[in-house]
Amino acid sequence: MKGRSSSVMLRWIGYGGEQTTGGFWYIHRSIPLLLLLLLLAACSTAKVVVVDDPLTPEEHINLGVVNEKRGNYMEALRQYRMASRELPIALFYMGNACFRMKDYGCAEDSYRKALEKMPDNADVMNNLAWLYYTMGKKLREARELAEQAIKTRPERQDIYMDTLVRINEALKRRKED
Repeated sequence: MKGRSSSVMLRWIGYGGEQTTGGFWYIHRSIPLLLLLLLLAACSTAKVVVVDDPLTPEEHINLGVVNEKRGNYMEALRQYRMASRELPIALFYMGNACFRMKDYGCAEDSYRKALEKMPDNADVMNNLAWLYYTMGKKLREARELAEQAIKTRPERQDIYMDTLVRINEALKRRKED
């Protein structure tokens, strides 16, 4: 390779078929074609990915429970949210996780949605009543919810009665103030 320059010289075919080293006109004329090719290449590489979740909704709830017990509430919520698409009980679990995080707005929304989908679920009624008691608001509605929970599942009356007694005490204190 003696006598050759180390720089690379490009040779282009000009308009009349002659070889040229400039290539300006050739490149200038090819820009729209190159842009079109880039656009087509970009469009052809876009792929639609369909994610098929290998876990069942029940498994998502189980993962949520494990994460909640470990204090990983955000991951628990994510798992419950995935399960809630098919299992309304996951909304109840979401409410519980939000309550533990002291995100009472999230807890109320979750319990309300759970109650809409499962109007006869006494545990949801009781937990929403307990939430209102904890927040010190909507105590009359909380009392109605606790009473309804007792009527719906009398075999769990001892648990629901504790909620009702505390709500009634809070209502008495309010009247005294």
